Amino acid sequence: MAGIGFTYKKYIAVIALQIVLVMTVLDVTLVNVALPVIAHQFNISNSLSIWMITIYQLVITMLLLPVSSFGDLHSYKRTFLTGVVIFTFSSALCAASNNFTTLVIARGIQGIGAACVMGVNIALVRLIYPREILGRGMALNAMCIAIATAAGPTIAGALLSIASWHWLFLINVPLGFLAFFIGLKLLPNNPKRESKPRFDWISAIENMIVFGLIFYALGNFSRKGDLFTNSLILAAGISIGFFYLRRQFHHEQPLLPVDLFRNSMYTMSIITSICSFIAQNITMIALPFLYLQSYHFSEITTGLLMTPWPLATMIVSPIAARYVEKHNPGVTAAMGMAVFIVGVVLLLSTGSNPAEWNIAWRMAVCGIGFGMFQTPNNIVMVMATPVHRSGGAGGMQSTARLVGQTLGATTVSFVFALIANDEKAVWVCLSVSVAFALCAGAFSYIRTLGHKKELHM
Repeated sequence: MAGIGFTYKKYIAVIALQIVLVMTVLDVTLVNVALPVIAHQFNISNSLSIWMITIYQLVITMLLLPVSSFGDLHSYKRTFLTGVVIFTFSSALCAASNNFTTLVIARGIQGIGAACVMGVNIALVRLIYPREILGRGMALNAMCIAIATAAGPTIAGALLSIASWHWLFLINVPLGFLAFFIGLKLLPNNPKRESKPRFDWISAIENMIVFGLIFYALGNFSRKGDLFTNSLILAAGISIGFFYLRRQFHHEQPLLPVDLFRNSMYTMSIITSICSFIAQNITMIALPFLYLQSYHFSEITTGLLMTPWPLATMIVSPIAARYVEKHNPGVTAAMGMAVFIVGVVLLLSTGSNPAEWNIAWRMAVCGIGFGMFQTPNNIVMVMATPVHRSGGAGGMQSTARLVGQTLGATTVSFVFALIANDEKAVWVCLSVSVAFALCAGAFSYIRTLGHKKELHM
């Protein structure tokens, strides 16, 4: 490993990235579990408590592309460290909150820190890992996300059983300090550039307004908010988005990386990513309704049945990363989507009274497929972009994931609103998931045609 330039110092630098990545992912799953406890303490409704999740995700979505662009122009390292400081400080602020309004504001500030970290994470991975083993860095990201996703509910339950919800945020503070000092010492600086375009503040503001309005409206649709008002908000977001897009096409280094979309492989990779996360989120949201309401499993059993998916992804991701060092990552990602589809179809054929083990191995098949897909797909996306645009590419990759997850949640909401029978609604959701996964697999394979040389590491 040292022979190709990967030193022990770089191993330690990677630890800083993964610590904060796990913190940002855990913070979603931990708060999900704690929502009823927080709602009870502050004497608020369950629907109001969901703002704890909404504000965090909304702020991240609004800021991902601006902070990624800032990292491209100035410093990925400085952007990352700023995000760590903001996230750590706001975690302490969350723990110190004595009313719900302060808590929501602190969560919004946490979203700022998380956006800074997520926006440049991929760019820093690309600077740290040599091209020959870049896939291993991507796989480590996917594995850490899967571990945090799988362990989140268990960690939250364990903490809440012995301490107050405040500790869900306090645990971030020492981890944040550790990640900051490691990153300050060991993270690499941006490659030198001949020219440095000025940061486009107008585009940044337009981006925040457009994504804020659109995702706020979509979130309200999924929560069955007022149809007329939400439609107006969505229309306003789309209208402002037209002028935002027009500005990007005339900019030297656009905030929304429209210049990268001239590369057909990159464009199809973004479409592939959106379709895959729509499919994943539809399946992950719909299945608990099937297990709880149709199969009458307990909440604990349902949680355990959801666990094989992220565990399988965690195991398969590093294997897929090593495999694509010598094989075509686009084809590998398409094969992963095919395996994912097989897993969803198998879940559709479990019968009316399946045993737990019969569901668990099918969930694992879905996780294997997604593990085979996710890392190779990320590699294709990164390799299709120049190094000095790694921040914008990484930000767009995270934005694609959030777009897919939001559209997946909205799809489930629409299906359940249209179909009164919950079991039938789940079957429809899973069928829609298969359709989007087919699209993801098809785009993944098509983008490899004519790009075989670029796709070999």
